[in-house]
Amino acid sequence: MTEIKMIALDMDGTLLDSQKKLSERNRRALAACAARGIQIVPATGRAVHGIYPEIKAMPGVRYAIATNGGVVADLSEEKNLQTCAISNEQTLRILRMIEKYPAMYDPYIEGWAIAQPEFLEHLDRYGISPVMQKMVHATRKVVPNIIRFVEESKKEAEKINVFFGDMEEREKLRRELEQIDGLFISSSLYNNLEINRKEATKGNAILWLAEYLGIPRESVMAFGDGGNDVSMLKEAGIGVAMENGVDEAKAAADYITVSNDADGVAAALECFVLGQDGSRSWT
Repeated sequence: MTEIKMIALDMDGTLLDSQKKLSERNRRALAACAARGIQIVPATGRAVHGIYPEIKAMPGVRYAIATNGGVVADLSEEKNLQTCAISNEQTLRILRMIEKYPAMYDPYIEGWAIAQPEFLEHLDRYGISPVMQKMVHATRKVVPNIIRFVEESKKEAEKINVFFGDMEEREKLRRELEQIDGLFISSSLYNNLEINRKEATKGNAILWLAEYLGIPRESVMAFGDGGNDVSMLKEAGIGVAMENGVDEAKAAADYITVSNDADGVAAALECFVLGQDGSRSWT
């Protein structure tokens, strides 16, 4: 097997358990990989400021892929190496379209997910679990009115996230969005849509970062569970999907590990990278 030099990790549903916690086993396995000089790269749908400090502080973590590939960041230098964002004009067009639906929406701008009070006060309406609600409150920058903020700031959006309580409405919006050229529509959860510029995918981002670091594609290992991870699982030299992942992610992967609640990341790393389990069982 080609030597692994970069490990790209989705966070929610993959590296983190169902309570949004980093297990000790996963932490140890990643620290052992970092000790071998392997780059540990969070690759998430979250904005840069939504990545937990404990993740950023892990050994081997310097770079991150955020907002599904909308941003490739150097965390040490606190700067973006590459940005692939939706224009301000397009962002406003999309937000005004979404505004007609019974949905919660938040554009991701300059490393922050932007929210407004009326959404945060009624998260139950949008099928957001208590654990997810806690994370949402901890990672949003609150403004009085999102659309007015985007109009006045004239900023681009790295991503637009939309949560629904009604899945029929979700599919209706997806079909409407698919009529707009230049967008990539994906999901990381059953009740959301994630809107990026067409070129902004985790797959494109890991290839860009690998080239930037002088790492061949074959030496990249990626982990994911959601529809927004499919491109990354396909482009990596080794793609590993979680047992709890969606069928599309499993089909795109080279291997399937156990669930995020069973330390699936550590199980795969112990097998493929750290050489602790020649049998390749995932327990």
